[in-house]
Amino acid sequence: MAPLLRVLVVDDSAVVRQGVLTLLEHVPGMVVEVASDPLIARQKMKSHRPDVILLDLEMPRMDGLTFLRELMREDAPVPVVVCSGLAGPGSETAVRALQEGALEIIAKPQLGVGDFLRESRARLVEAIRDAARARPRLARRAPLVRAEVEPLERPASSLLTVTTDRVVAVGASTGGTEALRQLLEPMPPDCPGIVIVQHMPEQFTSAFAKRLHQLCRIEVKEAEQGDRVQQGRALIAPGNRHLRVRRSGGHYQVELMDGGRVSGHKPSVDVLFQSVARAAGENAIGVLLTGMGEDGADGLLAMKQAGAETLAQDEASCVVFGMPRAAIERGAVDEVVPLSSITAAVLRRARRLRAH
Repeated sequence: MAPLLRVLVVDDSAVVRQGVLTLLEHVPGMVVEVASDPLIARQKMKSHRPDVILLDLEMPRMDGLTFLRELMREDAPVPVVVCSGLAGPGSETAVRALQEGALEIIAKPQLGVGDFLRESRARLVEAIRDAARARPRLARRAPLVRAEVEPLERPASSLLTVTTDRVVAVGASTGGTEALRQLLEPMPPDCPGIVIVQHMPEQFTSAFAKRLHQLCRIEVKEAEQGDRVQQGRALIAPGNRHLRVRRSGGHYQVELMDGGRVSGHKPSVDVLFQSVARAAGENAIGVLLTGMGEDGADGLLAMKQAGAETLAQDEASCVVFGMPRAAIERGAVDEVVPLSSITAAVLRRARRLRAH
């Protein structure tokens, strides 16, 4: 028999605690305990160390972000899934929690929590199981702040209208928020246009993009319908919207679409990559980062078959190696690269495309 998966729910809402307990107690192989705040959670962890913590962020006595930081300082921290409210400041705090080492966000509404939990049972179970297989020690980091680099002027708005026939398409999931930070932070202002799918609830992608924009030397924004893919800009797909790239005259634009999940996700990396294969072909570079599952593997193969150059993050630097592994097994990857080297690898290939 498979070992038991112990889950500790830390939330000051009795409704949430009871709701999660009721939803998960009959999941085979899963044992659930609850705590109303981090101090009680600490006491319970002395008796039974959990495999995953489902963590609220706004609690009395100690807030969830402080508790998360304490957990991430341990030699082998417990994987954490954040269950956070949707309101403005709450979404920013949840994104900060991802930067601090949380692996996933479950968006929690302010009202109707019981109904939400019942409707989200499959998502909760999936997130918890994914987190249990992750390696959160690789996710520990300092809060997201502006990097200590030589000052470099952000391109003026007039320069951002420069088009490019090179497109960098990036897909990521679990652990991807930190991987994207490391990919984008060193990018120079004249880098090729970048389009990104990061699996994340729709209430959080805008705050995530704004936080990266504060850090990076390039423009980072949540994609809007018709946005151009251009030098010095990274566009992040909004949560719950598929993003495609299409050619329009001498430049590329993004299209946002509704519709069902593809490869289990919305937005889907496969949808992005397949559109880039059609629109840009050999003028594109595909990058698949850390994440659970197989989303992006088929799309990256389509890009390679269309003449694009393709990269995948290596296992040692991934929080979860699922997505890169699936692409490698399909023969979709030209080069497997450590996270610390991916930016240089992308720019090297972009320069080679420019020379041709």
